[in-house]
Amino acid sequence: MRYLTEYQEGERVVAFCLVKAKEAGIASNQSEYLNLELGDRSGTIMAKLWDVSPEMKEAIAVKSVVKIDAIVQNYRGKKQLVIQRIRPATAADEVQMESLVPVSPVPVNELWEKLSAKVQSLQSKTLRSIVEEALADEVISTRLRHYPAGVRMHHNYYHGLLEHIVSLLTAAERLLPLYPQVDRDVLYATCIMHDIGKLYELSDPIAPDYTTPGQLIGHLVMGAEIVSGICRKLDIPLGDAEVLHLKHCILSHHGEVENGWGSAVSGKTPTAVLFHYLDQIDSKMNALGQTLADAGEEEWAYAGVLRRKVWRGY
Repeated sequence: MRYLTEYQEGERVVAFCLVKAKEAGIASNQSEYLNLELGDRSGTIMAKLWDVSPEMKEAIAVKSVVKIDAIVQNYRGKKQLVIQRIRPATAADEVQMESLVPVSPVPVNELWEKLSAKVQSLQSKTLRSIVEEALADEVISTRLRHYPAGVRMHHNYYHGLLEHIVSLLTAAERLLPLYPQVDRDVLYATCIMHDIGKLYELSDPIAPDYTTPGQLIGHLVMGAEIVSGICRKLDIPLGDAEVLHLKHCILSHHGEVENGWGSAVSGKTPTAVLFHYLDQIDSKMNALGQTLADAGEEEWAYAGVLRRKVWRGY
């Protein structure tokens, strides 16, 4: 099976893809056309559909799956599809969503098993109860198996958030022996719960955007609210020291308040400080890995996460 970004100029593309964005325009002959951003698990490509009818314009919706018959052309140095035919996909096509969006290289079941093992290792009854209750929630558990960790910056692919969580847990386990002043169970619980608010901050796992609550409140505060809601449900006092510590780590994990990165409070415990840097390392290294992979054989590539070019180094 070939993916969109693998086709070269002049080749014909017959494939299913996801409509990521749509913009209508008027040609010089006064006919209407569509500029489309189409994607599959390999990435995205711009496409042009000329002489579009009102019915077709309505049928091609953002986040819908379509089948295209197109030719690859070069437009201003970049590949572009010129669509000859297009139709919405149907249930009979049996299109697998994992073929249409970038997906974590680690199977979701493997990630979930590793997460579950870490939950079972929590020695604190309070923290274990909170985490287990969160993961038992049908909405949270379903979304966590699918949602990315972000729209653009890092782990921005299918079940990327779950991969990010497991990666953090692995890093935390390896660093804990070096820092005995860090609370193991609070650190593990923070790894699992720190971005739980993203499951409500982001709209969906396919072509995610920010929800209204996500923009007005943000996932750090939303995550702390989820923890508080679970505590009320389980009759765990909100003033419990471990609960306060967990919420503090969630609310401070974007670093110093003065940096303006979204933290509600600056880290005030060794655990909160360590987690902030763990999160920074994992998110930035994942983004840099994607940057270099997308650059192919190029020696230098611009990394948006660092706002500068990075060198492959070999």
